[in-house]
Amino acid sequence: MKTTISSSFRAITFLAALAGPLLFTSCHSSDQYDAQGTFEATEVIVSSEASGKILAFNIDEGKTLTANQQVGCVDSLQLYYKKMQLEASLKAIRSSRADIQKQIAATEQQIATAKVDQRRYENLLKANAATQKQVDDQNSLLQVLRKQLAAQLSNLEHANSSVDENAAAMQFQIDQLNDQLHKCKIINPIHGTVLTKYAEQYEVTAPGKPLYIIANVDTITLRAYVTSDQLTKVKLRQPVKVYADWGEGMKEYPGVVTWISDKAEFTPKTIQTRDERANLVYAVKIDVKNNGYLKIGMYGEVRFN
Repeated sequence: MKTTISSSFRAITFLAALAGPLLFTSCHSSDQYDAQGTFEATEVIVSSEASGKILAFNIDEGKTLTANQQVGCVDSLQLYYKKMQLEASLKAIRSSRADIQKQIAATEQQIATAKVDQRRYENLLKANAATQKQVDDQNSLLQVLRKQLAAQLSNLEHANSSVDENAAAMQFQIDQLNDQLHKCKIINPIHGTVLTKYAEQYEVTAPGKPLYIIANVDTITLRAYVTSDQLTKVKLRQPVKVYADWGEGMKEYPGVVTWISDKAEFTPKTIQTRDERANLVYAVKIDVKNNGYLKIGMYGEVRFN
């Protein structure tokens, strides 16, 4: 009798020990959550906009950068020399521009003198001290001088117009070089954390060659998947509870639904929906304020109420 009781006690103890982990596991199974997915962030690939040797590149993976921060530069010496050459040529072109007022000053003085003589001869003619021919000759001289002034103005304005056009074309080339010189600076586009670094200082780069990847992980996005019958529980800007593994268990984070897909897709292989029989699911995006522990690619769970 003792043997039977002892054997039964050992069997019960064994089953209890076996059931303990199973019960613990079931408490943390995905059945208690409405959906699951992975955390992601918008990643920006920063590429070089210039060709040449990277003279400075002050970034490291994991480093936080601010928007519009200069993190390096590409060799721009030859571009700078070319710009200086064009600026010297532009100065020479502009110096060749005629000073119209100085150029026509002598002719204007002749016209002013001719007008005085014209009035004098007209007065003399009235006093019978001059002939009509003298008055006519003076009028003809005044007309000639005026035509000469008009032609002189036309020629000078045309010459200055050509100078201005050449100067404008030269200025466009200088502006183009200024843009190229600006692109030699490696400017970080957004506030975020450097995820991957592709280049090093003193390497030679080229336009379009990736230098690093950056993402803003202060707010991270959980991309989860729900079945069609769960869509009635989800709406935009809805507050939800997000859970992620914190090493010693699941930690809860507040989240907000920011996007709901309007197209169904097949369940990703890495995702287990609450209803495993569902082949088609809808993706939703939930923004979560990151406390530094959430990482891109981590799994997360969500409850909608």
